[in-house]
Amino acid sequence: MTVKLRHVREIRTEALSLCQKCGLISATPERGAEMSERTSYTPGTPCWVDLATPDIEAAERFYGELFGWEIPELPNSAEMGGYRRAKLGGRDVAGVMPLMQEGQPPAWSTYISVDDADATAAAIQEHGGAQVAPPMAVADYGKLAVFTDPEGAYFGIWEPGTFAGSERVNEKGAVGWNELETRDPGAAKRFYGAVFGWEFKEERMGETTYNVATVDGVRVAGMADIEGRVPDEVPAHWMVYFGSVDTDEAVDKIKELGGQVMFGPMDIPAGRFAMATDPHGAAFAVMQPGEATIERAAEEGLV
Repeated sequence: MTVKLRHVREIRTEALSLCQKCGLISATPERGAEMSERTSYTPGTPCWVDLATPDIEAAERFYGELFGWEIPELPNSAEMGGYRRAKLGGRDVAGVMPLMQEGQPPAWSTYISVDDADATAAAIQEHGGAQVAPPMAVADYGKLAVFTDPEGAYFGIWEPGTFAGSERVNEKGAVGWNELETRDPGAAKRFYGAVFGWEFKEERMGETTYNVATVDGVRVAGMADIEGRVPDEVPAHWMVYFGSVDTDEAVDKIKELGGQVMFGPMDIPAGRFAMATDPHGAAFAVMQPGEATIERAAEEGLV
């Protein structure tokens, strides 16, 4: 019996590893956290997320309880417009900043790593994107710029200097996936493909088609068609998924802390997920990889 259990554990561990390499799942169990540390990103890969919020202290309480983050004020936070970096286990996982202008909604933003911010900014505008903030140096950390794509979804680019981006990913409390919610997947694929060199794989997800963006064959982001699935007043946007060991527990915690659940929990081929908002209305998602995903990999002879 001991030998059999050990064999099952080995199969599941190997299956999980292969699923991650193949992009079938994006979250990693807590005990595999050491495998989730990052010091660099291939250009074209989402590398950082940050939250614009009207109350940083309230955000620290909410996300601290939910994900175990600490969001300390940094020595240079004042000169950086109040910007802070959320830490998980002492590693940077996300940014948090105050709202910068009247009428700005609380929101999570996705940043894509590039090797030349100025050249990428030109390419974005050449292919129909609009520049919100031009490329600017952020101390010696790197160079930042913000845009909207042709459909109006906000996103940023990051040319790394001394700072590459999130130092922990694909685990509980860290970013596990970035997804564009779009009503025109065809146009989005043409735009992001032209700018970042993304190639796409189409996958069936129930009655819908899900587009997975790849760089050098590695999955880096997704695109979901929201036409007819969300209210018309909800604009195209980038959704950030955070890893969760138990999505149902995370949903209960979100409600307890004053957030709202917009959708789910729901099982999909990749696992169990839910979409929610924090107490100030910033939308995000939580996801846990499903046992079925791991078992299916073993059944299909992938291990």
